[in-house]
Amino acid sequence: MAVNSKAPVYGIGPTLLSASVMSFAILGDALIYVVLPVNAAAFGITIFWVGVLLAANRIIRIFTLGPIGLLAQQISPKKLAIVGAIGSTISTLLCGIGEGPTILLAARLLWGLSFAVLTLVIYSYAVSNRRKAGTNMGWSRAIHSVGPSLVLLVGPWAAIELGPTNIFIWLGIITGLSLPIAFLLPKDGRKIKPKKNHWFPKPKRFDLFLLIVGLTVDGIFAIGITLTIAESTSVGTAMITGGALIGLRRVLEASLSPVGGILGDQFGPNMLLLISTLFLALGFALLTADFPLIGGFFVVVARALIAVLWPAEIARRTQEDETIHRLAVGQTWRDVGAAAGPLMIGTVVSLVPLSNIYLFTTIFVLLGIWLQRSK
Repeated sequence: MAVNSKAPVYGIGPTLLSASVMSFAILGDALIYVVLPVNAAAFGITIFWVGVLLAANRIIRIFTLGPIGLLAQQISPKKLAIVGAIGSTISTLLCGIGEGPTILLAARLLWGLSFAVLTLVIYSYAVSNRRKAGTNMGWSRAIHSVGPSLVLLVGPWAAIELGPTNIFIWLGIITGLSLPIAFLLPKDGRKIKPKKNHWFPKPKRFDLFLLIVGLTVDGIFAIGITLTIAESTSVGTAMITGGALIGLRRVLEASLSPVGGILGDQFGPNMLLLISTLFLALGFALLTADFPLIGGFFVVVARALIAVLWPAEIARRTQEDETIHRLAVGQTWRDVGAAAGPLMIGTVVSLVPLSNIYLFTTIFVLLGIWLQRSK
């Protein structure tokens, strides 16, 4: 794979702009995890379809992120950002005006594709300067967490006042602001001539580590915490409390990600990634022992650091002309885990106590440490 000699090295500006596009684009997806599980009937679906819809956006990325990664190597990030902004706006509006599984599934699949495109846009700008990849990813993570943090804190109240479906119409209008921001991105982009038939996401051991992160944190932990709240409160209280907790996670990510990125560039992402994963295992162990607050805090902190460190670690391990492809593969396998998590917990939570499920996740994270350290 030959790198275009004129491929630019971007400063922090385009990285922050692309993260701002994502910050608006992700509003609907952030809130749907709080609103949909406790308002399934209002959307014309059953609880079974809740699990399917919350996994659908991840599943579509599993099969398309590799080809999208190749596309991102040939088309400028600006054009991809415009496409992603349009797709995310339409998908959010469909969640508000649509009813029934068919149209909602189409909306979630469209969002999955839009998210995949925008994620690779951010990576393309952030890792163009390999020595500052960690710092750039940290600030990017902080910026794109602002929108979800705010919507998770305010959105549940608005959903109570406006209705669980109408809130997504308003969010779709706000998401449309991502489009003019996308037009502000630089015209030129890094373009790489890819090898043929090189898109299939065959995993390395590090990719399997990312699968475990997706399964345990983005899948099981997120849904498990929400179910715990919903079992003991009213629908309104569940949305508000769940939104506050997940919003706190986003706030912590926004505040910790720049620090993690700077430390990763200073001391190397490899060792910090190990420490963060040990914290993740400790968090799940505390959840197993019925210490939900401190355990959840450890999981949230570890997730924030891992999210910014793993792209920098892949950039460190990979030749420059393979970096975007390996980032796409890593994100694909993380999505495999994140898609399996909601389906798995939805199937077994009525049969197995949550403490036992958290024990399973602790063991898996410890296995992930071995995979992370393997070459």
